[in-house]
Order: sequence, then structure tokens, then C-alpha cells
Amino acid sequence: MALLRLVWVLSGRGWADCIVSDHQAEAEVTASYITTAPEDLLTAVTRLIVGETECRAQFEAEPTAFRWIFYREGTTVWIRLLELANGSPHDNKGTEIWSTQQDIDVVARAVIHCFDEVVREYGESAYRGKWGEHFPRAELEALRAAWREHRGHWADSSTPSNP
Repeated sequence: MALLRLVWVLSGRGWADCIVSDHQAEAEVTASYITTAPEDLLTAVTRLIVGETECRAQFEAEPTAFRWIFYREGTTVWIRLLELANGSPHDNKGTEIWSTQQDIDVVARAVIHCFDEVVREYGESAYRGKWGEHFPRAELEALRAAWREHRGHWADSSTPSNP
């Protein structure tokens, strides 16, 4: 399984670019503040950690949308990232622009690290000024708490991943 990296860059008032990569490929998607994109991504990963087997998050880029689809089997997570013209509700109308398989611990760490870096770089006040909404503190802390609570269970059923 490959190293996973996410970067969230506030690119303009109410706009962010999210770069996701593993050792094989990279994709860059755009999100608008018109939806709760960062909260939805954090919540989807939290839901995976606590046991859901399929979750989604969507970034609106007006009119394009980018849909994250997460499938979990055991401790393995398959992530598909689709680009959808006009925000189509059907996955089969989208074009896959990136995918990866990762250990759930790697996914949780990457997303937590991404948003820890966002708050370090911008601070919560500047984040609100640039994004137009509050920093997703509650969702980040919920993800962190779920990850801490569940990571011991994964160690019992798989080889631990490197931090």
C-alpha cells in the first residue's frame, strides 16, 4: 500500500484546492464554500473508522463536482475520486480522476495531518476570513478521537502502518 498525502490550500475567498496523492498519482480538486466540503470529508473518514463500509463526500466547484467514494473491507480502504459535470447525482456519470488502496490508519493519519497543517498555516480566524466559514474543529476532533479509540483494534487484525 502506498503513502497518502492530502493538502488543503485556500485559493481565494470561498475557494480551496485539495491535492491528494500517493506514490503513483496525484489529483487536484476544487471546493467551494457553498457546501460543507471539509466537514463532509472529515465526517466520511470518521464514519469509516467507526465501521461503515461505504461513505461519500462531495466538493462543489460550480458547476463541476468532485465526489470522494470510500469503500472499506477490514482495514483496507479503496478511495475513488470522481469528477462529475454539473454535479450529477449518479456515480456512473463521473470520470474517475484518481484512486488508491490504503490502510485505514494511513487514511486517518493523512486527513488529520492535512487539517492540522491547515490550522497551523492559517489559524482558525484567518481560515474563516478566507474560506467564509468556521474551521471544522468539531469534525477534526471527532475524527482524531475515533482514530485514537479504534487504532488498537486494527493492530490486532493487521500489520501496523508506519506513522
